[in-house]
Amino acid sequence: MPKGIPNKRYTPEFKKQVVEAVMQDGLSYEEAAKLYEVHGHGRIQSWERIYLEEGPEGLAIERRGRRSTGETERLPSKVEENLLAEVQRLRAENAYLKNLQALVLEEERRQHKKRR
Repeated sequence: MPKGIPNKRYTPEFKKQVVEAVMQDGLSYEEAAKLYEVHGHGRIQSWERIYLEEGPEGLAIERRGRRSTGETERLPSKVEENLLAEVQRLRAENAYLKNLQALVLEEERRQHKKRR
């Protein structure tokens, strides 16, 4: 496809019309692609498969991107426990360092006032 031309999107009604023309009128995928100005006959094949498996409603579903496996990978419970313990320790350390920084700044402010 030439640069600068965005991907063409087809409406569910248009897809249904093309698939039904292939099925009822006996058009080949190539003929239907030329007649309806669809880029690539493989696209019409996939529309027909969806139409036969899910019905016309299936053509309205957006199917872009990678499919999800539906499951997130679980870590072993021991590893998960160790990670949670480390997160807790790091949060405590972070809070301690913030308090220490506040104390140091306060002490510097006091020393600066005494010098005046």
